[in-house]
Amino acid sequence: MTGYSSANRSRFRLGVRMKAGAIACATAGMLAAAWPLSAHHSFSAEFDAARQLKVTGEVSSVEWMNPHAWIHVSAQEVCERRGSGNLRDNSSEEEWACRTIAADEEAEWGFELASPNGLMRQGWTRNSLSLGEVVTIEGSRARDDSLNGNARTVLTAEGERLFAGSSQGTTP
Repeated sequence: MTGYSSANRSRFRLGVRMKAGAIACATAGMLAAAWPLSAHHSFSAEFDAARQLKVTGEVSSVEWMNPHAWIHVSAQEVCERRGSGNLRDNSSEEEWACRTIAADEEAEWGFELASPNGLMRQGWTRNSLSLGEVVTIEGSRARDDSLNGNARTVLTAEGERLFAGSSQGTTP
């Protein structure tokens, strides 16, 4: 940088440092914003639409957290059937194959719901379900054969049907 005064050289170096700092901050901001998205998934990555599930049991916990709320149920009866596998069609000609859970069998099922915000827009509140309340949850089974599913509807003992905000029909 010959021909420039020392004051001009200092201003030039300061400008380069400021641009580099701004680029680093912008990059860090984009990475931080994208990080929560990496934890999210499509329906078909985790659940099988063709493996329909209906579980009746007592609510043992409800987790209101992002990106999805969860209901945990101590199952008393588990029913399964094969569906069409079409993400937008949950009908089936097949009868439900139901079994009662034995006392010595693991019976704690978890069901993924929509986000807490999505559930509230559907009319849910934190008090929509009570611990110990008997519910019947219909949805799709997890691909890994764990005791998890993606809930479509929750039917309370009083007959109230709550939409669970399933992502089944929206994300292939």
